[in-house]
Amino acid sequence: MSQPLPVDSLRGKTALVTGSSRGIGADTARYLAQAGANVVINYRNKAPRAEKLANELRDLGVEVLVVGADLTDAASVNAMFESVAVAFGGLDVLVLNASGGMEGGMAEDYALQLNRDAQVQVLETALPLLREGSRVVFVTSHQAHFIRTTPTMPEYEPVALSKRAGEDALRERIPGLSARGVEFVVVSGDMIEGTITATLLERASPGAIAQRRESAGRLYNVGEFAAEVAQAVLDPVPADNTRLVGDISSFSAA
Repeated sequence: MSQPLPVDSLRGKTALVTGSSRGIGADTARYLAQAGANVVINYRNKAPRAEKLANELRDLGVEVLVVGADLTDAASVNAMFESVAVAFGGLDVLVLNASGGMEGGMAEDYALQLNRDAQVQVLETALPLLREGSRVVFVTSHQAHFIRTTPTMPEYEPVALSKRAGEDALRERIPGLSARGVEFVVVSGDMIEGTITATLLERASPGAIAQRRESAGRLYNVGEFAAEVAQAVLDPVPADNTRLVGDISSFSAA
């Protein structure tokens, strides 16, 4: 596995990545640990998978805390950050990676609960722990980031709208974060090969991913996109607080 961040560039720092037992979140946690960061792995319901990753990262010589939490439940989020406070005393990096909304059997407003309300709740609950000079990274997709001006697949539209609502709600907090010495950046990428969202979209609309790949020229895989998320933790924050990953020629800005 590649190592996008310089060795020891995050030594002594503590990073929490939501939804990090698998996929983009897990690879992001790996990259941060490779750079020396202590890592908090958050998962919703796959404890063995999260513990397996934690043991892998501990072999890198960093401290790892595994915390199960349903991000749509305030008490669960509070308990997660209480555990972080006890274990590490504070946070230097918060990666808001967990998202969803295409799962079956959920309430009609679940996408909005998870992709907007929970994101804001996690950030606000984390605030007392975020040290001066810390970085908050919000992970999204081009389909969501540009949804106001570029239509997406009907199957994905409710999720895209909810993620854009979450991004907007977080952006409103940038002045307050800046006043506390906390930096904020959005990382937006195209459809990512191998993610749960891509799999569900392909199931709902066979051929959708191949069509998007052809239109974009190429799609990033999980590891490649996670490397961009990890680099957003260290790289200077762009003037518009937005790191766009990959081709955006199919999307029009507002």
